[in-house]
Amino acid sequence: MTTPSPTTTTAPRKPLFGTVLVANRGEIACRVIRTLRALGIRSVAVYSDADAGARHVREADVAVRIGPAAAAESYLKIEAILQACRDTGAEAVHPGYGFLSENADFARALEAEGITFIGPGVESLNVMGDKIRSKNHVAGYGVPVVPGIAEPGMSDAQLIEAAAGVGFPLLIKPSAGGGGKGMHIVERPVDLAATLATARRVAASAFGDDTLFLERLVMTPRHIEVQVLADNHGNVIHLGERECTLQRRHQKVIEEAPSPLLEGMDDGGATRARIGEAACNAARSVNYSGAGTVEFLVSDNAPDEFFFMEMNTRLQVEHPVTEMVTGIDLVEWQVRIAAGEVLTVAKDDVVLNGHAVEARVYAEIPERNFLPSAGRVWLLDELPADSAGRVRVDSALVEGLSISTNYDPMISKVIAWGEDRTAALDTLNGALAGYTALGIDTNVEYLRLLINDADVRAGRLDTGLIERKMPDFTFRQVGDFELVTAAVYAAAMEEHDAQEAGGGPWTRRDGWRLGARAPRRISVGTPDGGVATVEVSGAVGHGTATVTVDGGPPRTASLRFPQRNHAEVTLDGEARVYSLAPVSQGPVPPGRDTPAPTELFLGSEGWSCRLEVLSREARLSRVLAAIEREEGAADPAVRSPMPGTVVSVSVSNGGTVQAGQVLLSVEAMKMEHQLLAPLDGTVHISVNAGDLVKADQVLATIHASPHASAPSKAEDTVDEAAIAMGAAD
Repeated sequence: MTTPSPTTTTAPRKPLFGTVLVANRGEIACRVIRTLRALGIRSVAVYSDADAGARHVREADVAVRIGPAAAAESYLKIEAILQACRDTGAEAVHPGYGFLSENADFARALEAEGITFIGPGVESLNVMGDKIRSKNHVAGYGVPVVPGIAEPGMSDAQLIEAAAGVGFPLLIKPSAGGGGKGMHIVERPVDLAATLATARRVAASAFGDDTLFLERLVMTPRHIEVQVLADNHGNVIHLGERECTLQRRHQKVIEEAPSPLLEGMDDGGATRARIGEAACNAARSVNYSGAGTVEFLVSDNAPDEFFFMEMNTRLQVEHPVTEMVTGIDLVEWQVRIAAGEVLTVAKDDVVLNGHAVEARVYAEIPERNFLPSAGRVWLLDELPADSAGRVRVDSALVEGLSISTNYDPMISKVIAWGEDRTAALDTLNGALAGYTALGIDTNVEYLRLLINDADVRAGRLDTGLIERKMPDFTFRQVGDFELVTAAVYAAAMEEHDAQEAGGGPWTRRDGWRLGARAPRRISVGTPDGGVATVEVSGAVGHGTATVTVDGGPPRTASLRFPQRNHAEVTLDGEARVYSLAPVSQGPVPPGRDTPAPTELFLGSEGWSCRLEVLSREARLSRVLAAIEREEGAADPAVRSPMPGTVVSVSVSNGGTVQAGQVLLSVEAMKMEHQLLAPLDGTVHISVNAGDLVKADQVLATIHASPHASAPSKAEDTVDEAAIAMGAAD
């Protein structure tokens, strides 16, 4: 499920640390544990109640519970981490990214306990952890910065007054933020006051600090960052740059190394050398130690000009692309440097070999404005069998794992290497096509559409590309092949049960095929809430059946299982193969050990869907709901799209609202979602700010006015200005 690091880890000459605690979760915890194991270091995992069965818990040598699911009561609770260190004898702590990785108080607390923080010193964390302070600081060391106003403690009124001097469009940024979280673009002066209020609320919630500053918005911007390594003996080097321009809501989606912009410049590498030296100067300015990343904004129109944005004083999510092109294990060097070793890699030793591209896999639904998704992983196959070292998957997934809504929705990363950028993108496309995680919604299909876009392929990138391109992407929908697969599979299960007791054909490898049975009408529930009727009838002998879909013409179909967890369906002579995960819920029929499958998850080329085999009652319920939708009846109930926390209520209970008006906001998977009124009327709010809510829980009800306007789907609306606030940068 996860490939070994493509780098070669040097066998330690002596123990660096006996025990290292990894103060994180998910894929980054698994990735750090992998290097610790290679170095012969005992690893300690920490986990919340929500992560008791998580992969990082299973892979560590020791695991310690640190609290309830809420991050503030577990992964962000310094005393709980310290106690875990005491209980396990940990000599050092690797913080990963997010959570406490850039928290100076945490570093101080570890120091007081005599425990090594695998990261920079408190000075670096203090200066670089505040965007205003860091910007003003590095400017004094010759590092170019974006024009703007960055002074601590400015009120909204002062920022509004200063905005005229900065100019529009401008960017509001939280001083204590990181990774683009809480950033807002303002194009008109009239929008500034309201956006500042939103930005302060998001910043206070995400970082505990609502300090804001303003920067000029660089047009057609490219986001280029430089990886640095520095030891405690005065050595500072950079390992080339990464292009992180492809972003959505200031969150990176695709990252690559090296940058196609700098690669394409005809200056003999002069710009790359200048930006690398600027990054090293930023690191030197705070006596940096360990691995860090200096982020720059570069105008596509003037690529030889670059401006400092921030320094991330930790490992980056996208560090694997640098490892793939340099052959250097960054986690290993973090550990070695923290243990006091001298950095033996010199600037001239760093050679960028080929090209690497990383895609972040999220549990989300791109077609529904990237709404985060929860679920259980029923079938998992993340790594192509023929990857031959060209593909690496950093993942936290295991089969049977339930994806929680308590944390960031990033679940894995797929990284591909090629001799050049085209080869790397081709390899990544193939790896994503073979990526299977059935039971949860993911963005894998979207990632394939994005990396195959003509502008992306040509390297014509800017940070607004994703928003512009999204309306043009066509997502695959459930069609006759999938409906027939579900129906014939259901018929096959019933026939198989009648013939023999046991597990069912998906566990068999002998090429079993569908045989004859009496005609049957099967109702299949589709992901959009609809119903399809498939009739399976006749045909014997050679494993074929006659099928009709929603009363259409008769067609010939067959189903076979060429290997475990795969189904091949043939419809009118055309064959398609799907990954397949049947889920059984309900009573156990006579002669079986498990209930008949009521859900069927299908996957193909990075796309997946969930289909239901409906009972008569379930079919009737869906049909009635469809009739109501066709008649334009608005659902007066406003429901939560998923489990989460109510962070604000924008209207008064009993007040009059209009269709489309914001009623309340729910935070789920570190995203803030605004829920809107579906029609005009009087609102009844049934929750308060701070309440925990379940998926589909009714949060508000609208009592329609006599002339209610057209309905809107409140549960599908995600505030475009809401910024992800999770651990991933």
